[in-house]
This record gives sequence, structure tokens and C-alpha cells, in this order.
Amino acid sequence: MMASATDIAFAPMLPWWALGALGAAALAVAGLAFARGASGATLRLLLSALLVAALARPTLVSELREPELDVAVVAVDRSGSQRVGGRVRTTDEALDALESRFDLLPRLDVLVVETGGDAAGEPNRGTALLGALREAWATVPRRQRAGAFLITDGQVHDAGLSPSGAGEMGPVHVLLTGDPERDGDRRLSVEAAPAYGIVGKEVEVELLVEDLGPEGAGRGGALVSISADGRFLKTVGLGLGRAERIALPVEHAGNTVFEFGVEEGPRELSLANNRAVVTVNGVRDRLKVLLVSGRPHAGERVWRNLLKSDPAVDLIHFTILRPPYKQDATPIRELALISFPVRELFEERLSEFDLVVFDRYARRGVIPQLYLTNVADYVRAGGALLDAAGPAFASKVTTLHESALGEVYPAAPTGRILTQAFRPVPTEIGRRHPVTGPLVAGAAEPRWGRWLRQVDVEHQRGQALLSGAEDRPLLLVDRIGEGRVGLLASDQVWLWARGYQGGGPHAELLRRLAHWLMKEPDLEEDALTAAIAGGRLEVERRKALADPEPVTALSPDGRTLDVELAPAGAGRWRGAVEADMVGVWQVRSGEKTAIAGAAVDNPLEYEDLRPTAARLAPVAEATGGRLLWLGKDAVPELRQVRPGARMAGRGWLGLRDNRAYRVIGIERLPLLPGWLVLALGALLLAWLWRREGQRG
Repeated sequence: MMASATDIAFAPMLPWWALGALGAAALAVAGLAFARGASGATLRLLLSALLVAALARPTLVSELREPELDVAVVAVDRSGSQRVGGRVRTTDEALDALESRFDLLPRLDVLVVETGGDAAGEPNRGTALLGALREAWATVPRRQRAGAFLITDGQVHDAGLSPSGAGEMGPVHVLLTGDPERDGDRRLSVEAAPAYGIVGKEVEVELLVEDLGPEGAGRGGALVSISADGRFLKTVGLGLGRAERIALPVEHAGNTVFEFGVEEGPRELSLANNRAVVTVNGVRDRLKVLLVSGRPHAGERVWRNLLKSDPAVDLIHFTILRPPYKQDATPIRELALISFPVRELFEERLSEFDLVVFDRYARRGVIPQLYLTNVADYVRAGGALLDAAGPAFASKVTTLHESALGEVYPAAPTGRILTQAFRPVPTEIGRRHPVTGPLVAGAAEPRWGRWLRQVDVEHQRGQALLSGAEDRPLLLVDRIGEGRVGLLASDQVWLWARGYQGGGPHAELLRRLAHWLMKEPDLEEDALTAAIAGGRLEVERRKALADPEPVTALSPDGRTLDVELAPAGAGRWRGAVEADMVGVWQVRSGEKTAIAGAAVDNPLEYEDLRPTAARLAPVAEATGGRLLWLGKDAVPELRQVRPGARMAGRGWLGLRDNRAYRVIGIERLPLLPGWLVLALGALLLAWLWRREGQRG
């Protein structure tokens, strides 16, 4: 339906001041003529007026207008706090009631927007309801904005974006869900928690339990249960309304997931904020390494520099300069600064070390057989041993394999020494093992430099990760009892450090090998890890010897979900499922189990679940809208009222009737066309001439 509006416009041929002066002169002359009673004064006045009007060029302008619908926006809060206490049903009923009333207003269009809380990339933003309203208004011209309705519990976190008045968007009416006189909630929050903890020691976590009701926070106490990695730890009593510290043990390296749950309170809107999860990464205080070099050689500094460069490692290094059987008159003070404390290191303090490294060590009586037996027992009890073998390992007289350590070595020497150039190459298992797999990064053939000597060994147990000359085992690792053993059948790794033929990843290889021996969780070759990120349970399965078993996830409420894995390279598979519940998630694959803690993904949203009018009352007041509780009042009728009038009254809510339109065409009609001016002028001149002629 189109409408039109007509108006008179002017397009003067002279400036308005010139036309005004011309008109004033004509009036003055006419006034003088009238004063003297001159004949034809009226005709002269009409002729002057016709001339001035013709110069002003009056035009009749008609606009063809197309009416436009006013737009009302309904912003619906679908955040976490709106999913408690029957608020979802109240919200849906209010929305249906509004839509039925909109149908009775034919000149109105409706835009419904919903917000669920956090936006992507903006964690813990809370409920940005007014931000969603502004985004909706950005698509609507200001002349069509009729007003807005907010359906919410009042727990919005962007009230600073409230409009300054009704001119911007019309009245904003707030329809509140919930019952302010009845709704209450108990919540548990973690006020402070460390990200790291020392293995074998305790960390302190600060917890706060509150009972929130219409009358405010309650007093008394509540029981909080604590679990570590899904295993019940203890129950403690905490006072309400005050933060208290709890000491928790860190029993192993890697992540420990602590879960806290407070008993149900007398008033509960939701149990989602009755639970909290904290992940503490357990780290060893200091890693102690004993390095024993059989004799000075070019590769000794490589080991020393590597271990000394790690700030988490305490290194004790001894080099055997002179075996006991070599006797001469050289004074002891010229041979060494201190004597080699064999008994102290290999009997009294051996269990304090996380790793023992023999670097080109040969049996020459420095370390008696009894102490080598202690080293073998140390490995079985959970220690770590690495032998970087030199030529002495091939001799039955000097090899450590002929000692008690032969029972824990993964390979035995054949007596041959291979003196030819070769390039270390990962084996099939080595490409999937976390020690060597990441070094090749999927390359078909590594291009690093060659080594020149290798001790030939016969693989007996464990896994061979690298092969060398004649495709013989070069690097082998094995698990013995609770401990681990590594054998590097060459003393040529220093060639990589010197850049020979381009060098190679010596530092990364030795670092990963040493930390695997010391049971670094991130380097386990048969491992299952899980973490919660972005509302998803992300699972990684590492397995070097075979394809992984199927993975299942157990949610906090007991549901079992299958996790589909996809290869990720270097013996790793990854998958993910939606983590839609707060609490501890358990992941299983074969005999492996992993734990991940899912906290509330929007803590700000669950900070206070009680409905409130305090945050949005200023918005309604500033825009001329009204605030009402849906639990007490039904959605009233809607009216369209002219701008400037009241926008709410008893039993009704108003929307601005802008009567907006769009101009689709303009028609112009000159009121004094040239021919008409000439005709009227001629007529007036003829009349004036006739009058003057009659007088004469």
C-alpha cells in the first residue's frame, strides 16, 4: 500500500535577499500610490506580486511513500542460569505469549534473538544479553525501532551497555523468570589453587562454600568430599561463607585431578555449582643424575653440557683418570682433586639418584662387583640406568655385561666392533616411540650426519629404537621390574654435536632418552591422556608396539561414550567427544585409564543463580519500559503508541509507533509556469492600459 504527501517548494531565480528587496520596493511604491489615490495602484501591485512570485518559482512537490513496518526485538536469555528452577518453561511460555500478541499488531515486525552465554574465543564472559540486543538493532534502521523485550532471570553481565534513553531503541521491557522470594542456592568455588606441585609433598587449595537465599548468605557448615584421579581421598567440614585452605597430596608426576563436591543444601537451584575440579601438575623437585665416564674422550663434554643445561637436573660427574691397577710414583694430589667415593655413591646414596649413566665405562676394578650388583638391584627397584658403550663393552674382560648388570641389559655384545660410516636410522618401533619418533617427524629417511663406530650387540629383550651399521641394533631400551634401562651401542653421538656432515639432533635425542628413563609422563610409549578444552574431552593414545585398543569415556553421571581415534603420527592417535557435564571424566583403553576434570565452562554464569531485578531495572527506567516478574504477572497486552507518550500502563506494554515510510518517488508541478506568467502579465498590462486610456 502506497501513500502520498504534498508540499510546496521554492527554487528562486534570485537570492532570497534580492527577492525580498524587490518585494519591499514594490510594496513601497504601491503604498505611495494608494496614499495619493493614484488610479491603477491595485493593478500595479498585482503585477509586481506576479513578477516576484514568478522569480521565486513555486513548485508543488508530491512524495510517493511506501509504509515500513516497525520492528520489535525480543532478546531471550538461554544461558546456564536460565536452565534451573523451571525457568526454561517460563521463558518458552512468555515467548509464545508475546508472539500471539504481536499477531494483533499488523504494522509490526518481530526479530527474536537468543544468547547462550559465552561466545567463541571469549571464555567466562557471562550472559551478554544487552550485547545481543545491540547486535540485533544494528540490522534495523533507527526510524523503525519500536522497542524491545528481554526475557531473562536478570543475571546478565553486560549491563554497562544499557541504552541512555528511549530515543535509541524505544522502550525496553524486562520480563523476569524465577521467584525472588523462594529461590536459593548452595555453591562451591575454588578461590585459589596452584598449577604445579612437588611430587611427594602437599599443595594447598582454598575453597569457599556459600548458602545463598533471598535473605542473603547463610551460616553454619557443610561437608565437602575430595577425590584424586577418581579415587576417594577424604571428607572435610567447611564453614559457610568463609574461605578455608585444605592440604592435598601430590603423589605422582604429571596431572592430578582433584574433584570437590559439597553436600546438597537446604535450597538448591542447581547442583552444577556444588562441584569443582582442580588439576595440579606434579613435578619432581630436582632430578639427580650420576654420570661416570670411564676415561676422557671427545663425547664426554656432550653428556656434561646436556645434563648441566637442564635447570631441573642436579648432576654429579666423575671421570676415571687412573684405574687402581696402574701404580707409579705420581703424588695423589696431582691425580685428582677428590677421591672417587665409590662406597658413598654405590651403596649409601645410590637410591637418591634418578638416573645413573655409564659413559664408555670399562671394568677395571674401580667399581667392585658388589656395587655393580647394587646398581642392578637399584634398577629393579625403580631406578634408571643408561650405558653409552665404547669399545670396552665388546671385550669380555672389560664389558659391564659380564657383571651383575648383564641381567638387566637389553642386549649382549658379540665381540665385534663395526668401524664404518653409518647413519642412525629409526626402526619401525622407533618411528612410533616417543623417544625417537618425533625426531624424524614423518620423514622417510633422516638426513642427519653419519657416525663412524658401533659396538655390535645381540638384541635380547626390550625395544630397538635405532639401527646403525649393517642394520644392527644401535639404541635399545627396556623395562626391568620397576626400573628402566637404555643401551646406546656407540660413543659417536658427539659427532652430531660437532656438526659432522651436518650434525643431527643429539641434544633432543639424549634429552628425550634420559627423561624417558626417569619416567617423564609425556614420554610414555604406552599411555593414555585426557584433557577438557572448549567443552570437549580430548583424548590422546600413544602406543609404540601395536595399534591401540578401542577407547571409551565414562561421564560423571555414568554414561559410556565411544571415542573415535584418528592417527596423529609418531605412534599417537587422537579423538574427542563433547564433555557436557561438570566433574571427573574417566577414559579407558585396554588396561590404561586416564582422568580429566571438567569444571563449569562459564563460572561467571554460575556465580549466582538467584533471579534479580537490580541489573536491568535501570535499563527499563532509562528507556521508559517496565519490569515485571513472570511468576506473578502474566504477559500483558501490547499497544503501539506515538513517540513521546507513556510506554507502559496498568495491564499493557507499549511499543513506539514510528509510522515509518520509504520514499519511492517524487512528482514536481510548477505552480507558475512561464506561459501562465506571460498570460497573466499580459492580461494585467492590458487591463492597466485600458484604465489609463479611460482616464485620459
